[in-house]
Amino acid sequence: MTATKESVAATDAADERLIRAVSPGDYLRQGWGRIRGGDLGMLPVVLGLVIICAVFYAYEPTFLSSRSLVSMLLYAAPTGIIALGIVVVLLLGEIDLSVGSVSGFCAAVMAVIVVDQGHSLWLGIAAALGVGALIGTAYAVLHVRVGVPSFVFSLAGLLAFEGALLWVLADGSINIPRESGLAQFARNKFLTDAQAYALVAVVVACYLGSRLWTIRRRRAAGLTPPNLLAVLIKAALLGGGLGWLTYYLGIARGWGYLTVLFAALVVVLDLLLRKTRWGRHLFAVGGNEEAARRAGVRVGWTYCSAFVLCSVLAALGGLLAAAQLTSVSQDSGTTDTNLTAIAAAVIGGTSLFGGRGSAYAALLGILVLQSIESGLNLMNVDSDVRYIVTGGVLLLAVTIDSVARRARSSSGRG
Repeated sequence: MTATKESVAATDAADERLIRAVSPGDYLRQGWGRIRGGDLGMLPVVLGLVIICAVFYAYEPTFLSSRSLVSMLLYAAPTGIIALGIVVVLLLGEIDLSVGSVSGFCAAVMAVIVVDQGHSLWLGIAAALGVGALIGTAYAVLHVRVGVPSFVFSLAGLLAFEGALLWVLADGSINIPRESGLAQFARNKFLTDAQAYALVAVVVACYLGSRLWTIRRRRAAGLTPPNLLAVLIKAALLGGGLGWLTYYLGIARGWGYLTVLFAALVVVLDLLLRKTRWGRHLFAVGGNEEAARRAGVRVGWTYCSAFVLCSVLAALGGLLAAAQLTSVSQDSGTTDTNLTAIAAAVIGGTSLFGGRGSAYAALLGILVLQSIESGLNLMNVDSDVRYIVTGGVLLLAVTIDSVARRARSSSGRG
């Protein structure tokens, strides 16, 4: 038995496709090799975020104050949740241009049920999310059964649901009471210091436990495990970083419930994409649909789940945005919501060509855009400049993705 494990480990170490980093030097060499091969990951957006923060901080130090960061995180969450759905669809190489109008229409459905008709808040939320799921299902049927391109039916949906929003709110806007549970959750609910530090401890414990479990499983299988020292260092850095951020945000109001919800959705979606069969099928279909079909992947079901999830997340983001504004109007979701959500996903590193990206792309992308907006507002710059800057950043992100894709093809990384 020991000899078998040793031989498996030797094979694992000898096969260059399965080599694991076992020392700091290995990590550095593998990282540099990925960069040279065009596998940039989130490096460009992280560097961009650092540069953006440094520039605005140099102009106005209050840009990185605890109060400013709390506000940025809080108001970035609704659009960030919508961007999560865009990430899922982009992984398939598709697009949904209607997420903004869907978010506004679903928020209007909730407001009519709860405020105008006097039903319970939970019924209104369930109805809005259900409408989002029905819209996603209709999109999937159009794409899978009829063969309509996603650009076409989502553009039609953008116009149709803007019209539906105008019809539902024909009498004007609907105000959401500030004392309602949804408005309180989106605006005024924050973790206490004890709750925040306990959450940090849980996050670090979960990360450390999952990595130790991976080490144990790989050792039992006779494969090279992750380096234990590297795992401990990462856990310490994670705990120290989150702990310091919790302290700094606590100077103002701390972690908002809405921010924590957004972060939790990012983590859950990341786990679903990396650790489940559904996630692997999503990447497979986005990489090569015909190859995935021949491998036994249920391509139609994969498309259906992606479009439904995108529309449901759009509905949820619309509800939370309306709760922050405490109103739903004929302009809800119809301004720059589409632009911001799609730009956040792409700027965060999700490829427009499908098959590459992660849930953290939505988080990083929306932080970049929210940082730009907040910084330009501090500089008293007009909104037209903000649109120009956002468009330039989006173009730069797509250009980097295209160049990296060409480098991956030339290096044989796909």
